Amino acid sequence: MKLTAADFVGAWRITREITDFRLHESGVLEGEASFSESETGLLYHERGTLRFAGGAPLVAERRYQWVFGAEEVAVNYADGSAFHSFVPTGSPVATPHLCGDDFYNGTYSFAAFPAWEVTWSVEGPRKNYRSVTRYSRD
Repeated sequence: MKLTAADFVGAWRITREITDFRLHESGVLEGEASFSESETGLLYHERGTLRFAGGAPLVAERRYQWVFGAEEVAVNYADGSAFHSFVPTGSPVATPHLCGDDFYNGTYSFAAFPAWEVTWSVEGPRKNYRSVTRYSRD
C-alpha cells in the first residue's frame, strides 16, 4: 500500500531512542509530532523532551517540509533546502544525506502503519550515532 499525504495529516506521539557510539551514551526523546497541509505538501513539526542519563532534560524541536511527488516524498528542511527522499511504501531506504563530512543513512518502516518508524545511522568525523523514532497515533 502506497501512503499519501492524507495518511500522515494530524497528531502523532513520538519516541526516539538515540545511541551515541562516540560518547557511549544513550538518550530518549518523548514528545509529539504533527503534519499539517500546506501549498507544497505537508509541514512537519515535532517537539519533545530529550533526556540523556545524568543530564538535565532538554526541549528539542524540528520542522521539515514533506513534498509528495508521483513516486516519492522529498523531505526538506524548514528553509526548503533538500534533506532526503523516500518511497512511501513498505520499508524504503532514504536517499543518503551528506552534512559536512557526516553521512546520514535512513530507513523507514511502514509495515505496521499507522504505527511507523524511521531509523537513522550517522557516521563521520564529528558524529557516530543511531536514532530510532517510533510514531503512533494518540
